[in-house]
Amino acid sequence: MTDLSQAKAISLRSKVSPEEWAMRVDIAACYRLVALFGMNDLVYNHISGRVPGEAGHFLINPYGYAYEEVTASSLVKIDFDGKQVLDSGTGYGVNLAGFVIHSAVHKARHDVDCVIHTHSPAGMAVSALKCGLLPLTQNAMFFGQIGYHDYEGPAVDLDEQKRLIRDLGTGAAMILRNHGLLTAGRTVCDAFVTMHWLEKACQAQVMAMACNTELNHPAPETVRVTNDRYKPGQRRNITELEWPAMLRMLDRRDPGYRN
Repeated sequence: MTDLSQAKAISLRSKVSPEEWAMRVDIAACYRLVALFGMNDLVYNHISGRVPGEAGHFLINPYGYAYEEVTASSLVKIDFDGKQVLDSGTGYGVNLAGFVIHSAVHKARHDVDCVIHTHSPAGMAVSALKCGLLPLTQNAMFFGQIGYHDYEGPAVDLDEQKRLIRDLGTGAAMILRNHGLLTAGRTVCDAFVTMHWLEKACQAQVMAMACNTELNHPAPETVRVTNDRYKPGQRRNITELEWPAMLRMLDRRDPGYRN
């Protein structure tokens, strides 16, 4: 019988390419950041990363680790059929629902290297609103294109993958109705910053609507201009400032995610 009382994993650094190791470190950092910013849900939800140079392989958390326990080595490498390709001996498997959602995006969107899915209270609250995300704040206006996917129950049916992909389209964010939030990015930082902004937008909307007073809706043209100024080519690349700062913050707290 496997002892699951301790989170333990052998180091995989010498067993993978430098490029894969770099992705592992970034994904592990993302797990720690999601926990640090209060977007985690016990051992549930997932952050996945495509393995550089290995078609059909991606990294995902061992199902049973808290987000603050995830390390670069503890991540499980699986293929698009859900089969384990490389495991560090954690004793935990992979959550089926996580595989269904994340493999769907990685298979269909070759421009996406990282996918994040959360069940935050604010995200779930907005997912339950018929109006969805409203352009009430600058953070919300970032999302000119956002997908919506109707709830079909726990995501364990492979047939749901085609509807998940249809509803995400070419966008970077999707609200899973009555469920939670999902973001996808070219890099781990892209996906994380997009999720952070989406989470903040949901928090602000829920707080504003709870005030039970008339909401101030910006003019449609203002919303359009604001969204346009966030589009690629209009400003610096996201990863130039945010990600190094986030890694420095983690390293000051606990650099163990790098192991």
